[in-house]
Amino acid sequence: MNTNSRIERELLTKPGDTILETIEYLKMSQAELAERIGKTPAKVNDLISGKAPITVNTAMQLEKVLGIDMQFWLNREMHYREKLARIEQEEFLEQCLGWLREQPIRELQKFGYIKSEKIGTKMAEECLQFYGVASPIQWEKVYLEDYVHADFRKSDRHSSLLSSMAAWLRIGELRLRNVALPEFSKDTFKLKLKEIRNLIAHQPEDFPYLLKTLCESAGVALIYSHSLPKAPISGAARWVGGTPLIQITDRYKTNDHFWFTFFHEAGHILLHGKKDVFIEDFEGVDNNLEKEKEANDFARDWLLPDSFIDEMDDIYDERTIRRIAKTYSIHPAIVLGRLQNLQKVPHHFGANLKIRINLDYFIEY
Repeated sequence: MNTNSRIERELLTKPGDTILETIEYLKMSQAELAERIGKTPAKVNDLISGKAPITVNTAMQLEKVLGIDMQFWLNREMHYREKLARIEQEEFLEQCLGWLREQPIRELQKFGYIKSEKIGTKMAEECLQFYGVASPIQWEKVYLEDYVHADFRKSDRHSSLLSSMAAWLRIGELRLRNVALPEFSKDTFKLKLKEIRNLIAHQPEDFPYLLKTLCESAGVALIYSHSLPKAPISGAARWVGGTPLIQITDRYKTNDHFWFTFFHEAGHILLHGKKDVFIEDFEGVDNNLEKEKEANDFARDWLLPDSFIDEMDDIYDERTIRRIAKTYSIHPAIVLGRLQNLQKVPHHFGANLKIRINLDYFIEY
């Protein structure tokens, strides 16, 4: 407890103090007061000590017995409880400062979610409001407990990683509030995925806008956001308030990674349950391995079926890659990415076939 809180608590007077002063003036004992208002001495003691509040009924009884207006007692009680709650809240926020220091404060300030400039109770309150939780305990239950394994959560050295991950997820939730969507339809989303796949071959400059629009027309929210320091996440899929949400970053900066990540997350939305949360590329998350494989297979089948490799005749040059891409109406970067994943070509090969991705223009906070 800091000095200010201690002084405020010491200076705070209870309504019971006023009751005591009044009965002393009237030369009345607590036992007599109890008898006159129809309560036990123990109940009156609780009233005077502040353990029990002055209710409307008690205020009416005090008005009759002590001759002081009922509204005075109710106001006295209200002001006391409000002041006590503020003192207790300040003391509670002081206990949150250790948790606060693990949060990505600089980024949350940069994006406008935290206004305070100094570490303190005001900033702790802002951070809890950002997450929409009452305490760090609820924060852990909402953002960590269900999908981050226990050993990882308990490690102090991972605290800042978990906080960055939670903040990234929360930003997606807050952004979702600004999106108006029709009811989700699996069939419509599958049709839109066909249109989305057509974007890949040409990779227009405004593809992030077109992609987002197509997803939203099927009732799927697509949120672009930067990876936060210490939380190297490429994407996530989950349901928030009955809405399917795909949150994606440009972490790997090339179109082959971007499109595989998108179709992987789309696979989770179409194949898996509404209670599932999938966070990609974060070591502490316990993603279901079988469901991850299903999402990988989904992305692979939509982008480039396995049969492509048989058509290459073990020739892995740029000319052949472009030919295969044209055959499958896909961008050469997708073919190259698959070959690199299959270890048919080194990762430094064909860099000119890939397109750099930058989502900065399409990210809002």
